[in-house]
Amino acid sequence: MTATQIIELQKRVGTTPDGFWGPKSTDACQRHLRSMMPSPNPWPKSSQSELTKFFGAPGDESQLTNLSVTGLGVKYDGKSVKTIRCNHRISLSLLYILEELAGSHPEILADYNGCYNFRKMRGGSSYSLHAYGAAIDFCAGTNGNKQSWPSSATMPIEVMEAFAKRGVLSSGAFWSRDAMHHQWTA
Repeated sequence: MTATQIIELQKRVGTTPDGFWGPKSTDACQRHLRSMMPSPNPWPKSSQSELTKFFGAPGDESQLTNLSVTGLGVKYDGKSVKTIRCNHRISLSLLYILEELAGSHPEILADYNGCYNFRKMRGGSSYSLHAYGAAIDFCAGTNGNKQSWPSSATMPIEVMEAFAKRGVLSSGAFWSRDAMHHQWTA
């Protein structure tokens, strides 16, 4: 982002618009997004025990559903996606988010990178939220795991706001990296 874009983002999240994204801007952004989340948040905390209690065991495909996304413009590698395999507990929330983004940010949906994937966290021993079918990725090429948001990653704040309204955490705003990743945890 340019300094001018960062200033506009800082104004949006309610912090001093100085063009420098640092800890104060990150804190303001997190407060901004948390203020949009439902209270109480309907999703579990991110401990493996809480996730398993809420979503079922990681890799338990009986907990998954095929969510129809036909007509929403979701594409993987340029090919239209008809269904997304996700945990049945997030399906309605995900559908509402995708419908909102289809109207406001269709370019994000056209760069879908996956939801369910039975695997461990990168570099860790715990299971990823993807292993529960409770995380989704978009625009991996410009919002990778090591790219700092918002200085080099490009996920629009409006996308993070759409997820926040449903109680979903966006990694770019909450961990300043991996802005492609959105997970159904409190």
